[in-house]
Amino acid sequence: MSVADFLDPLIDSSFKGFPHSSPALRRSQIGSQGWNVLRGDLPLPLAVIRLEPMRRNLGWMQDFAKAHGLGLAPHGKTSMSPQLFRQQLDAGAWGMTVANVTQLRVAIAAGAQRCLIANQVFAAIDLQCIEDLLQSQSERRVVFLVDSIDQLGLIEAWRQAHPDAQAFEVLLEIGVPGGRTGCRELTQALELASRLHASAAVRLVGIECYEGLASSGNTEQDQAYARRLMDLLMAVAKACDEQELFDSSEVLLSAGGSAIFDLVTSALATALGRPVQGLLRSGCYLTSDQGNYKRMMSAVAARTGCGAGLEAAMEVWARVQSCPEPGLAILAVGKRDISYDLEMPIPLLHCRRGSTEPSAAPADWKISALNDQHAYLRGSGAQHAALQVGDLICLGISHPCTTFDKWRWMPLVDEDYKVCDAIVTYF
Repeated sequence: MSVADFLDPLIDSSFKGFPHSSPALRRSQIGSQGWNVLRGDLPLPLAVIRLEPMRRNLGWMQDFAKAHGLGLAPHGKTSMSPQLFRQQLDAGAWGMTVANVTQLRVAIAAGAQRCLIANQVFAAIDLQCIEDLLQSQSERRVVFLVDSIDQLGLIEAWRQAHPDAQAFEVLLEIGVPGGRTGCRELTQALELASRLHASAAVRLVGIECYEGLASSGNTEQDQAYARRLMDLLMAVAKACDEQELFDSSEVLLSAGGSAIFDLVTSALATALGRPVQGLLRSGCYLTSDQGNYKRMMSAVAARTGCGAGLEAAMEVWARVQSCPEPGLAILAVGKRDISYDLEMPIPLLHCRRGSTEPSAAPADWKISALNDQHAYLRGSGAQHAALQVGDLICLGISHPCTTFDKWRWMPLVDEDYKVCDAIVTYF
């Protein structure tokens, strides 16, 4: 597949939410079709991205990183969309972050020259793929994480079988007790750093951590958690620098999820005896959401005085398919279409059958349960009682990652829900 086909693929009615009777279209043709979600031109349920809020988010996060002297390496696992990767790169991103080698191949195909795999790599099949990708483009850069001597041993074993392969660039990962991967304390980290420095299979180029796992939205609690983790990261980085364990002229220091990214910025700018490139790896910022990340952004705004900050840009539209009893309407949308891992979808708008003018959903409307293809919309009052089969309901989400991965494509819409463009995903 050429780069052009990859960024501008054919989309057809085998893609959920694409008009049934439309011929296959290039992504670039979709914005000229005149489709409107509220007019019924596309089958529901349908996940959409509101174009203007997404654009504002794109610029806001890039500006935030720049204002703190940091680079932005957005985590591509959120969207896995080459069109969105290109927008992030064109906006000034340092490179892309991914979670594994399969995702790496998508990021590189989308045009990323610098990639950070925020995970441990050790399987022979993955190491070989990275080596092949590096050999095919001399200016390409791929960095991944190491957190144990056991993992290093597997990399060294592969290198022994491939003596002409170049040394892999790696970041030493810092973690917390009870958390996921990463060295838990300074002595352990420095022992590993010494082994990495001595190995011909790798080059130690920096230190990494992930602070978002225990984020709560409680500033006092989040500050204490982030401070402990970042203090360890800085201590390891300074010790490695003093002991000359880094194998690069520039040190990468990386952290930053999508919840408490403001609490790691100062540590990523730590002064060392050689230049430092701090990298934020936020992924969900592009669309944010109306639930978990909205609450987290409110806390960021309160701490930084940044104003409204990131906006929710993704929605899922569905139709009322049944009103079987008072106080209950069944929507034709379910677990196959929308995230539910952090909390249930959030009713936002109601558009009456035959209308294209949505109104705000009452505050007491709630999604109480989801099945594979059904959502239970409960509420009271006259507006809920007046719901009819065929009415449109707009649902907000809590966690964009697990809505993106349910769709092979998504239209980008303007404020009147006219389709302006589209993206595709590669999960």
